[in-house]
Amino acid sequence: MYARREFSLVMRRLGYLGAALIILIVLGALGFWITEGVSPAYGLEWTLDTITTLGTIHDPPDTAGRVLKACLALLGIGTLFYGLATVAEFFVSGQLSGVLEERRTQRMIDSYSDHFIICGFGRVGRQVARDLRRAGVTHLVIDSNPDNREEARAVGVPYIEREPADDEVLIEAGIVRAKGVIACVDSDSENIFIALTARELRDDILIIARASREESEKKLLRAGADRVISPYKTSGHEMARVALHPQVGGAVEVADYRMEEIEVSPNCDGVGQTIADVRGTSMIVALRRTDGWLETQPDPATTIGAGDSLVALGTPDALERLEEIFQPAAAAKT
Repeated sequence: MYARREFSLVMRRLGYLGAALIILIVLGALGFWITEGVSPAYGLEWTLDTITTLGTIHDPPDTAGRVLKACLALLGIGTLFYGLATVAEFFVSGQLSGVLEERRTQRMIDSYSDHFIICGFGRVGRQVARDLRRAGVTHLVIDSNPDNREEARAVGVPYIEREPADDEVLIEAGIVRAKGVIACVDSDSENIFIALTARELRDDILIIARASREESEKKLLRAGADRVISPYKTSGHEMARVALHPQVGGAVEVADYRMEEIEVSPNCDGVGQTIADVRGTSMIVALRRTDGWLETQPDPATTIGAGDSLVALGTPDALERLEEIFQPAAAAKT
């Protein structure tokens, strides 16, 4: 996370300053011991008195001692002021609040179990988060883009600003307790790395991955993904289906089957026929009448009227046959 990285950088700078200050004190004590002939302990006390500008010890009588004291004063004061400036910058820039926020977020994540880890918070990741939130499912987001942090904060989703393919990051996200990992980064290669890493950490976790290209689907499956979703391919199929069969309201994929709601066009071949006449190898789950009445598992002898809607379940070929039956006559001719 950004605040944690900045905190580590500040602590590293302070560590370097502390080491430099210790070296300066040791060299100053040795310098006074050599130039003034005092004991090492007194040289150390004289050095500390000079660096802290207390001035309780008299100035050295000779030139070498005075030069040493002046150098110690300049270097010591400069080092101390640089350290104070570094600490002040850390507090003034708000990095401390960021560190505290990240610790609160991590404590929240540590309390999660059976949650979903969303890797990537672009358009697809945000839609996934919205649907999971609507379903009341616990989830969090891993994304390396700092611009997405505010989006996640606005909807109250815990956000880890790191690379989602890193082992340590997935462990911090609680992959050992998670129910599933959803890899929906814009890059297929990153999604492959995420699937590989997640599968290595947990061989029994559910992994759902996004694929932008068709050739990436097999690679994601080999990398360990249980299911691969191609938004562009899915939306393309849906748009083509609506263009060819405008009477199809909605469709849901169920394994090798599909469930569709098909509107009965006034001038189609299916008007006046019974459910037994048109269903073929598909299953008519429900029939919605024009007045809004919904008949579940309608009788096969039920007559279909214009303006009704059928909810059918079947293979793509079986539903394609139904779509042709209820295709408007004018559209069918074209």
